[in-house]
Amino acid sequence: MNIAITRGYVVPVDGEPIQNGTVLIQDGKIVAVGADVAVPEGVDVVDAAGGWVLPGFVEAHGHLGVHEEAEGWAGQDTNEMTDPNGARLRALDAINPADLGFTDALSGGVTTAVIKPGSGNPIGGQTVAVKCWGRTVEEMLLKEPVSVKSALGENPKRVYGDQKKLPSTRQGVAAVIRDAFRKAQDYKDKIARGDQVDRDGTLEILVKVLDGELPWCQHTHRADDIATALRLADEFGYKVIINHGTEGHLLADILAERQIPVIIGPLFTTRSKVELRQRSLRNPGILARAGVELAITTDHPVIPIHFLVHQATLAVKEGLDRDEALRTITVNPARIMGLDDRVGALKPGLDGDVVIWSGDPLDVMSRALRVFVDGREVYTFNDATGEGDVADPYYRE
Repeated sequence: MNIAITRGYVVPVDGEPIQNGTVLIQDGKIVAVGADVAVPEGVDVVDAAGGWVLPGFVEAHGHLGVHEEAEGWAGQDTNEMTDPNGARLRALDAINPADLGFTDALSGGVTTAVIKPGSGNPIGGQTVAVKCWGRTVEEMLLKEPVSVKSALGENPKRVYGDQKKLPSTRQGVAAVIRDAFRKAQDYKDKIARGDQVDRDGTLEILVKVLDGELPWCQHTHRADDIATALRLADEFGYKVIINHGTEGHLLADILAERQIPVIIGPLFTTRSKVELRQRSLRNPGILARAGVELAITTDHPVIPIHFLVHQATLAVKEGLDRDEALRTITVNPARIMGLDDRVGALKPGLDGDVVIWSGDPLDVMSRALRVFVDGREVYTFNDATGEGDVADPYYRE
């Protein structure tokens, strides 16, 4: 798809804003961004005069398509709560591209989402990054697997405690994770020695974590659980990413010193359980000021995904730097999840995922007017109806 988005206030995120700027996209990739970009003949010109032009937002932790909206149990495929170690499970295999949440994502300027299994298991499974428009997961696919999801704290101990089986305590949850990695170490050693082993999808994935090929996305809220996450990471030498991090601000200096990124949120929820007692919109600012690399998440559908930008706005109100707020939903989550070679900013070489806003997206009155994925317009706000029109992925020119 070849288009030139012209005359807008271009916010590349990783560079200075450009008045009356142009973003040139050819064959689905950004090839030029600037104030004096030459537009080749035959390229479709999109006039963004009066609007703000930004990269599509990146949701670093959500459950689009695996926890479908308005579907009840039929669309609930988030947690396989029959095995505490689900490393072999893939979120990719449960995604329904027809989930209403994908349309909501586009309406909120979100073009990329990292979709993760839930937090019912100590080890939930493999995560996947997709674009928010397409007929099949294969057409939407950005990267797979992206990481492995794990959970500490209340959720796994509640799930298995109700079943009267291991793990029903925080001790048990940590033990399940530790036992799994010890088995993976043994499996890796046997292969290195040339021993005959039966293939094991669970252990193969955990070996990739041990080898640094896949980061460990650790669901954790309380400070003591965050400390356990760091303890386990030290013991086995894997890269950990703190997900949720509700009390991360209490350990902000430790996280910053160790360069542990935090995907914080959701931030609009009630304090519905003990480990959320310190949930606050002030916490992102505290973490960012301490030097922690930060992304903000909706944990969709916990918070509707199109409210991602509103969480950033209210975090600014409570002390988060404005420019950093935009980075928490663009370049930061892309970098944290290893996607920054494709998405998260407006610069040559990245995918043509661009959103034209009516104004500053951090103004709650602004709306996404036109959304492009790989240079294709997939969402258009219709002034006549007051609703957004989504391009039908099943019928294309």
